[in-house]
Amino acid sequence: MIATAPLSPLIERLTTELGISRAEFASALDASERSVARWTAGNTFPQHESRARLETMTALADRLRESFTEEDAAIDWLHAPSGYFGGLAPIDALLRGRFDRVEAALEALDAGIFV
Repeated sequence: MIATAPLSPLIERLTTELGISRAEFASALDASERSVARWTAGNTFPQHESRARLETMTALADRLRESFTEEDAAIDWLHAPSGYFGGLAPIDALLRGRFDRVEAALEALDAGIFV
């Protein structure tokens, strides 16, 4: 669960580990860039759906660290076209808030079903 502590370190970690911009981060959470700026500054905290999406994104980033021993490998996988996503990259699903699809692709990859 996301605590009501300053979110700047978490947001920085997620954007770095996922290889996304702040604007893309906001899009994935279905939030405005202005909201993300307020969270980063500690002026407000994500509420309801944004909080749930942030928790899911954090869990997904943790899962990526478990699946890939090198951060660059996770970023490469996220940004590479994939047959699992019909030629789109996993990041395309992530940026649309489809964390479940990225999680399913990781499960398949970890099981050796999909390379």
